[in-house]
Amino acid sequence: MKRCLIITLASLSFTVSAENQAIDCNNAMNTLEINHCAAVKLDLAQAELDKYFKTSLEHNASDPELVQAIKFAQKDWQAYMSSHCDSVYIQWREGTIRGVMAISCKTELTKQRTHEIWQNFLSYMDSTPPVLPEPPLAKSQ
Repeated sequence: MKRCLIITLASLSFTVSAENQAIDCNNAMNTLEINHCAAVKLDLAQAELDKYFKTSLEHNASDPELVQAIKFAQKDWQAYMSSHCDSVYIQWREGTIRGVMAISCKTELTKQRTHEIWQNFLSYMDSTPPVLPEPPLAKSQ
């Protein structure tokens, strides 16, 4: 049974990989392709946020109170991001654009949050090099 499940999951992952490679995000034409490409961008932004967040916790590990505060702020930020982008989805609920608008909202806020973590917890006010390079800001900034 386990072997069958593993084979099934493996074949599905190959199918998803093939679909990801088949979509040219520079020329996405329909709603499914556009939403897929927006989700790929969100996944990349989330991976970068995770990296900066984890590094901020490691870098500040000598200050447990700060680490706890960073974690608490991150949890609050995630709730805000979800709530705010859900409202964007509702704003566009009558159209097929609703998905990409909500995903783009999440991507923009995720990039902003990554930059805030870098600025506050991974860089210095003097000429000391930052712990990680400065992440790109969201487009609207």
